[in-house]
Formats: sequence, C-alpha cells, structure tokens
Amino acid sequence: MLTPTRELAAQVYENVDLYSKYLPLTSAVVFGGVSINPQKSKLKNGLDILVATPGRLLDLIGQDSCDLSQVEFLVLDEADRMLDMGFINDIKKILAMLPSKRQNLLFSATFSTSIKNLADKLLNEPVLIEVAKRNQSSHNVTQAVHFVDKRRKQELLMHLILDNDWTQVLIFARTKHGANKLSQNLEEVGITSAAIHGNKSQSARTKALASFKDGTVRVLVATDIAARGIDIDQLPHVINYELPDVAEDYVHRIGRTGRAGHKGDALSLVCIDEMPLLKDIQKLIKKEIPQIHTEGFKVDPTIKAEPKKKPQGRGQRSGNRSNGNGQQKKSGSNGDGQNRSNNRNRSRNRNRRSSDS
Repeated sequence: MLTPTRELAAQVYENVDLYSKYLPLTSAVVFGGVSINPQKSKLKNGLDILVATPGRLLDLIGQDSCDLSQVEFLVLDEADRMLDMGFINDIKKILAMLPSKRQNLLFSATFSTSIKNLADKLLNEPVLIEVAKRNQSSHNVTQAVHFVDKRRKQELLMHLILDNDWTQVLIFARTKHGANKLSQNLEEVGITSAAIHGNKSQSARTKALASFKDGTVRVLVATDIAARGIDIDQLPHVINYELPDVAEDYVHRIGRTGRAGHKGDALSLVCIDEMPLLKDIQKLIKKEIPQIHTEGFKVDPTIKAEPKKKPQGRGQRSGNRSNGNGQQKKSGSNGDGQNRSNNRNRSRNRNRRSSDS
C-alpha cells in the first residue's frame, strides 16, 4: 500500500494492524524521517502487508532490504495527491519491479483528470466504484464562507475561536511559514496551538498531531499535508484560513470533519484576492456555499483585488517534468536560462518529496 505522506502511512497501518489482530498476517509500515534500520529488521523475514511512502520504499529496495517480486496486490491511496506531489517517477520505478500479474487498486476522495489518466495507464479494464457523487463534500459537513479583509483575517479567526469557545479546530494555511506564524500568534493570545507541515521533523509532526487529538492543544495549523486521510475522531471544526490553489483540495480539507456519521462545520475565511479560487471550488462541488457575517468585520469596499497567480494544473508545472498522463511537457526556451529553471524545479520537487516520503 503506497501513500503520499508519513502521517497517512502511519494511520493506514494502524487500521491494518487493528483489522488483522486475530488473523495470521504480518504487516509493517515504512516511511522517511526516521531511522531505516528498524524498518530493515521488520522486512527481513517477509511480510503479508506493507504500508509505505514511495521514497522510503525505494530506499529500502536500493539497499536490498525489500523484494517486490511476489506482490499480489498494489494499493495507491490518495493517488491524485501522489501525482500532485511529484511521485509519478517513483511510482513508475516501483511498478517496474512488480509482477505483471497482480491486482491494482486506486483510491481517492476526488476524481480528477490526472487520476483517470493514471488509471488508464495502470489498470486493465478497471471497475469504477463510487460511494458518493463525484467531487462531492459530505452531507454531514455544514459549509460556510465568511468574507473578510485580508489584513483582518487573523483578528477574525481569534475572535471566532474565543467568542464561540471552540476547543478543537483544524486550520489550513497555504504555506509552511504562514502556518508557523499563525500558530505562534494564536499562542500569544492564549490559544494553545501547534503547526504541522513538511519542514517539521517526524517527531515534531507526530507530537503535534497527538497533542491535538488528545486535546492538549486547542488548534492545529496545517498545510495540505494534513488534508488527506488524516482521521481525527469527531473533529468539530475545520477552518480554511486561506483557500487552496487547487479546488479538489478543498473537498479533502473539509473532509477531516463530519466523519463516521458525525456532524462538523467547515468555515472558509475569504478575502477579495481569493474570489477566483472560491468560484472554482463552488463550480467543482456544484453548489454555492452560504455566507455568514460577524458584527464588526464588515468588508472594506475600497480594497481592490490583487489576485495571486494560480499555479498550472496538476502535473503540469514548468520544466521537463511528467504531466498527469506520463508524457513529457517542455517549456518554450531551450537556452541556459531554461536549463537553470529546470534545475530549480527538479530541486524543489526533490525537496517536496523528501519532506513527506
């Protein structure tokens, strides 16, 4: 079973371990950010089920500690996120080591063009099973939008948490630096908080998530590393402090609440710069999200929009990188400047993979 992040790998393994408690099955989980030697020991005698991130799995294979020649089932969990995080080449390497006769299963809460392309390449006449309407959010999640001036977002956020006495709030920020800064500022006003993102050590990430789950901290500020598959029992509140650049990520973010039949609230704080992103989200989920208002936080109509430049689609970033269907896309210039740009892109992509694999 391959997952895009360490946290999701650990969570999947917890479920595998629980479900197989009374079965004669052996299992293990491997991911980066921790010592590889204990993982080698677990693999020494073979396993029935292995949960892994692509990067660490390839490390173990490269050190002759893992053999995939007897694999019967391959599961790609949050497959579209793995594509978006640049894992497609790692996945291709792993696929080349697997037996040709096997069953492949791809799981994702959203169905994008990149997923369809990947399914067409990997699967042989696949059966599509949908447990809900495509790209639809849960009916158990009450969604709302609060328009607010960008400079007053933090003030509004603190007001809402304190005034409503919210005790467990998952907040999504766009950047790692922004997540750190917001978490620190919340602490300064007496709201216990922790941040989780790819630049944090694995021990820090594990501690932050555990502290949030057991109620030690009131707020967890996260980048989209926590948007996929992270299960927090009966989480009541998700707040989009900043809207995601990719509309599908909104569905994954708010899917952290309203789970297992429980109700949950998802609130998005939207400034004028983010209106195009909101429009994309509402188009994807095929509904208009209701607006709420808070006295004292009326939007200043004189502020003009300064839209952020939206990134290119999933798997279609600049440079000679693979796009969603495995074909190479090339940028215009072939000069030295373009080569330097490609090198920077490859470096950023390696850094992004290593932070979560």
